Amino acid sequence: MIQFLLRKNLLNLYNSANCGHIACSLSCIDILYVLFENKLDTERVILSKGHAAGALYVILNYFGEISDDELSTFYQNGTKLSAHPSANSFKNIPFALGSLGHGFPIACGMALAKKNENNKDFVYVLMSDGETNEGTTWEAAHFAVANELSNLIICIDRNRLQGFGKLTDILGDTADKNKWESIGFEVFEIDGHDLISLSECVANCKSLTTNRPKLIIANTVKGKGVDFMENEMEWHYLPMTGDQYKNAMMSIEKNYHA
Repeated sequence: MIQFLLRKNLLNLYNSANCGHIACSLSCIDILYVLFENKLDTERVILSKGHAAGALYVILNYFGEISDDELSTFYQNGTKLSAHPSANSFKNIPFALGSLGHGFPIACGMALAKKNENNKDFVYVLMSDGETNEGTTWEAAHFAVANELSNLIICIDRNRLQGFGKLTDILGDTADKNKWESIGFEVFEIDGHDLISLSECVANCKSLTTNRPKLIIANTVKGKGVDFMENEMEWHYLPMTGDQYKNAMMSIEKNYHA
């Protein structure tokens, strides 16, 4: 099963590097898989939540852009696969990202350029729900609506946790369907771990003929698939011990019936 395979590779990656940002990668890896599975070769996916770089690297390895040997250098000295994505090494990592709130504005610029060239390609951006607390997000959102960027598809990984607590306890739940609809987006809300629903939603977004940008609110679980990590904020940061790695692997085997 693809969801087990991707999570197994992700856990192996983080275990080998002995680093954190595991749970935020587990929450969005299904979304990334669907975006890359459904995009054209000339289209681009921007991972704005750059702390989930491990998920992006595992996906690009699965689709053949990053070799197994290259993947094994993750987090090592001299690597092209740093803790946050860096640019100029891989076609599907066109920008260095890590500071939250930058990927969406970049994607808007790319979408506007394609529109001005009468290019029919779509631009996709995957954001965290914590990024919707950023001022740049709302500037970009109004820009996208004002410029009728119908070729822009935004996915929000809505796991309801950010680096220092619950989204509702920081600046409020700004990954909210009504807020985005009110400023002019076509908005869809789905289960962010259901691959079929995700694929159908992306296809529906691409088929719409309105002049509005599209937003997919993907409801997810931080740490999805690893029982002891799910909805636990500390797994935004912690690396795994040897025993935790073994337990994590057993958990995904159980949950995904490997």
